[in-house]
Amino acid sequence: MRRYRFTLPCGQVAEYRHLDILHDALVTAWITQGIPAEQVLGFAARPWNFAALGFHRGKTGRAHTLVVTTLDPELANALDRMRPEDIRYARARTGETVEFGGGRKTEDTSPLAPRQGVLSVLLLSPLILRSPDRRWYSDLGQVDLDTPINTRLSRLAGRPVALQVRADSLYLRANPRHSVLVSLKDGSDGKSSFVIGMQAPLVLTGRDEDLRLAWYAGLGEKTRSGFGCIGAFERGLGR
Repeated sequence: MRRYRFTLPCGQVAEYRHLDILHDALVTAWITQGIPAEQVLGFAARPWNFAALGFHRGKTGRAHTLVVTTLDPELANALDRMRPEDIRYARARTGETVEFGGGRKTEDTSPLAPRQGVLSVLLLSPLILRSPDRRWYSDLGQVDLDTPINTRLSRLAGRPVALQVRADSLYLRANPRHSVLVSLKDGSDGKSSFVIGMQAPLVLTGRDEDLRLAWYAGLGEKTRSGFGCIGAFERGLGR
């Protein structure tokens, strides 16, 4: 298990209109470190997760930091070697570029103490969950979080995972509209694909090994596409 932050120099940002260009820049970095593309792309890819930290102005995102994490031992070794300058991508069709050269790399260690049993977290990237009829959930107060989150984590761990996941009820009351629409990519036909995610502070309760798994694996669906990455509440977003 490994987790790092790649941060651009103060005042610099990577601009993007669709989240997939940041994903593609990280895929380039994995491949640069010798990981075959099929191990980080597609249905059979190994587990990894990321979040883009920054802000939006209109339809343009500006990321100053990428949080990148993985459970997989081989990907963890590659992440140890990965350099900020490996994270790059140029898209000929749109002229967009992403380049993290000149940035710094810092380890984002687990905040868990032994037998802690509970972890308060921020969603560094939106949580994505779908209903049985495949609709995107948009209200954390109306979702059974335990079942879908534990089902995915159990599949990744190869053992039962039994976390209790609760959204901060006061936050939900003050922010009833806490869903966000995220543009994933711009298709060749000019139509954008998007997903609906949710953002709110969460409290995770359970065994230490399950909490540690969530820290490195992320929560919910589409984690390899940049969703469900969590951060320690007491650390804030940081830079």
